[in-house]
Amino acid sequence: MRQTGMVFGLKRSTKKTDPCAQALVKAMGSDNVRLDAAHRHLASRDASIYEGGSAGPLCFPTSTAEVQTCVKIAAQFDRAFVARGAGTGLAGGAVPLAEPVIISTTRMDKVLEVDVANGVAWVQPGVVNLDLTRHLQPLGYNFAPDPSSQQVCTIGGNLANNAGGPHCLAEGTTSSHIVAMEVVLSDGDIVMLGGLEDDQPGYDLRGCFVGSEGMMGIATRVAVRLTPNRPEVATLLISFSSVSDCAATVGAIIAAGIIPAAIEMMDKNCVEAVEQYVHAGYPLDAAAVLLVEVDGLADGVAFEAQAIDEIAMANGASEVRTAADETERALLWKGRKTAFGAIANIAPDYYLHDTVVPRGALVSIIETIYEVADRHELLVLNVFHAGDGNLHPLLVYNGAEPGIMDRVHAAGEEIVNASLALGGTLSGEHGIGVEKRDYMTRLFSPADLDHQNRLRQAFDPYCRANPGKVLPSGHTCADIQSLESVPKTVWI
Repeated sequence: MRQTGMVFGLKRSTKKTDPCAQALVKAMGSDNVRLDAAHRHLASRDASIYEGGSAGPLCFPTSTAEVQTCVKIAAQFDRAFVARGAGTGLAGGAVPLAEPVIISTTRMDKVLEVDVANGVAWVQPGVVNLDLTRHLQPLGYNFAPDPSSQQVCTIGGNLANNAGGPHCLAEGTTSSHIVAMEVVLSDGDIVMLGGLEDDQPGYDLRGCFVGSEGMMGIATRVAVRLTPNRPEVATLLISFSSVSDCAATVGAIIAAGIIPAAIEMMDKNCVEAVEQYVHAGYPLDAAAVLLVEVDGLADGVAFEAQAIDEIAMANGASEVRTAADETERALLWKGRKTAFGAIANIAPDYYLHDTVVPRGALVSIIETIYEVADRHELLVLNVFHAGDGNLHPLLVYNGAEPGIMDRVHAAGEEIVNASLALGGTLSGEHGIGVEKRDYMTRLFSPADLDHQNRLRQAFDPYCRANPGKVLPSGHTCADIQSLESVPKTVWI
């Protein structure tokens, strides 16, 4: 699915200077608008393997008013705009198509207020996920969504993709932790979606906006829910000699009425990569491991940890080890959350998928993933949020190898199709972006997609906010044409 395209109907300047860029510099100052090729090149990619991006002026606002200024100038020149956070997205959601105005929120990085009485913190979208939790922890709280990229990903990006993370099994994904947000719409209007009151009147526009991948506007101030720190935590590392037994144990734990804070699964290939990278103490002789965490009051934690131990042993576990202290617990989680970084010790590139299947289909889909990878002569490392069936198979490769990308994309497509055939869905937390845009017709009917398109246009009737994403070709704001015949802008 390596694509190159432009968004239908968007204007691209062919003059020697870009009047939209000039207006932005005049309004924002040259320190806050970058036009040089280096900055625009960096803003043309995210962490996905999509290579068809092309950025226009790159703006760095620090306030809602400055975001509004950028959006209004883009509207004045009929230019699209794309909100950009840390660029850690894995589906091409932040990749700009046809040189739109890039509105980076990285300088909007302040925790504005911690409102304990209302159970929220007001933050700007550029606040880094882990920085927010570190800010809240001394007060007795945390921000529950914890993606593997939490050391660098931002709240705005989490909101855009409805991000999850290992500890979202019991607590829910980002949508469950966003109470309200201030949003700049595509015409420059500022609105508040949601609110601090428990019973909000009318439609849940907050819920519509979370996970909209930047297609409905730009969130500039966000009220995130405060999650109390748990008084007791137990982290179990469970080893298996069979991948199937490991996957089956996940369903057995949930069937017993236990909903842990997290259930993560890694296969042997992933364990070996992580252990060489972090030295976290993972068992190298295991075919697969589960990292299970329970939290709450001490007696309840002890009871659930013992029950999980017994369930695991009854389902073929070879060893159950409980972290002895916070240092060991942190090291085990460091291993899990640096799994993607550990891949660099094996090969320079990887393609990460994000499909979801019912828990009962885990054994079947894992067997299929191995078969697909073997047939395409690819190495696959499996690491995923097993508790909710959110798969993260990593197809590891060297992009310099001739013909490798054809095999990678073919294998990826087969994994997507197999997941859908088992009653699954396209994405658990990474979004659709451009990567899975053309797969949407395999999951949704024409009527479904039409209603999604109508909802998107209710927020942005001008097709200016991150067009060309999520909805497949044939829908408003989604048609893609070749860039090859379009003259390039000559930048000032």
